[in-house]
Amino acid sequence: MDFKSKVKSNKFVVTTELAPNKGTDTSYIRDRVELLTGIVDAINITDNQRSVMRASPVALSHILIDFGIEPILQMTCRDRNRLALQSDLLGAHWLGIRNVLALTGDHPKFGDHEGAKSVFDIDSVQLLSVIKKLNNGFDDAGNALSGSTHFFAGGVVNPFSTSIETEILKMKKKTEQGAQFFQTQTVYDTEMFFSFLDNVGAHCNVPLQNIKIIAGLMPLESLKSGLFMKNNIPGVVIPDALLDELKHAKDPVVKGIEQMARIIDKIKDKCAGVHIMTRGKAKPVIEILKMSGIYFERAYH
Repeated sequence: MDFKSKVKSNKFVVTTELAPNKGTDTSYIRDRVELLTGIVDAINITDNQRSVMRASPVALSHILIDFGIEPILQMTCRDRNRLALQSDLLGAHWLGIRNVLALTGDHPKFGDHEGAKSVFDIDSVQLLSVIKKLNNGFDDAGNALSGSTHFFAGGVVNPFSTSIETEILKMKKKTEQGAQFFQTQTVYDTEMFFSFLDNVGAHCNVPLQNIKIIAGLMPLESLKSGLFMKNNIPGVVIPDALLDELKHAKDPVVKGIEQMARIIDKIKDKCAGVHIMTRGKAKPVIEILKMSGIYFERAYH
């Protein structure tokens, strides 16, 4: 069963992410991917994340298919106009890539190439509209394609936005433009996450069970990293209780993994799955899934 089928049939899915290398060395891919084969349902391939130049996400997505793991191709609007976006999408489809996550993208001023100019010809909602048109056999200008695409498109949502009404309105627009799943900002405050789910059900005019929300998780590695994220990353809400646990932990890294496993246990009946972000490291993903019991269900199924 592929990722799309699992999501649509309400199976609890697990995804993680991997960044293309900054260079030509691909030796790291095998070690990381082999640990995750049969354990995760798909792997997001990031697209110049944080505006740092890396190799093509389309190329790494294709390599993942060769390893037998489904990629979720992240595609940002920062670096390409609508012509280039459509060209890359058609090329990705040629290579067997079927899952796409539409993102607007971070501004280049946050990246490693001073003076790089942003494009932002369209935003993530409009990109989803483009993908919808390609799936219907037309390009963005209305010209017929010689063969339509079959993308399973998703978007992102922040349950901890300071303007939750605006966030849900944008989520509704993304759904109308073809988004069939959503991955969220990292969840630390489960009560706020549950409140967000209630708001989605009340305002989206779509039954909550039909909106496939995959909760983001990112384990904290120290009190210092937790405080930095809480104070500097917009949309991140970390309860003081979690920070206090890290402060008194003998091994903060293990405690952070333990916290994620505990959060999975709390939310797993309320969402479509989890997206575990560990900066491309496979072992923390495995440890979180082992502590939550999910690993053993999958490894010995």
